[in-house]
Parts: sequence; structure tokens; C-alpha cells
Amino acid sequence: MQVPDRVTADWIATLDKSQLETVESRLHTEFLDEEGPEKARRGDRYTLLQGPAALVNAWLKWQMVSNEARSRGLLIRHRK
Repeated sequence: MQVPDRVTADWIATLDKSQLETVESRLHTEFLDEEGPEKARRGDRYTLLQGPAALVNAWLKWQMVSNEARSRGLLIRHRK
């Protein structure tokens, strides 16, 4: 499944439960891939919303999909 550059509520609404779970997991991984290096670089000065645009955009996409998954009653657990 192709995730658009700009995730919107209309696009999210087209996803069924299985697709939503898949996309949520993928976007969570993308967010962590952006967050890890930034946390390592900034250390104690790390602030999510003051990070680079790629980090903030990855977080925003993931949050939108994650919120929809929760609103549909899906329990998604990520490995640590």
C-alpha cells in the first residue's frame, strides 16, 4: 500500500482495519527511524516539535493514523 506524502483524514477513512494496522505500523517505524538519530544528536536538548521537518512530518503522519486506529478500537502494540 502506498502512503501519500500528505496524509489526510479523507485518505485514512478509506482504509479498512487491516490496512490501517499495516499503515500505522509502517508509519511508526518511519517515525522511530527519524527520531532515533535526532535524539542521539540532541541528547537532553531533544524536543520533538523543534526537530527537523522530516521528524515532525513523520510524527504527524503516524499520530493521525494512530489516533484513527484507537478511535476504531484497534489495539496496536509495537515491539521495543
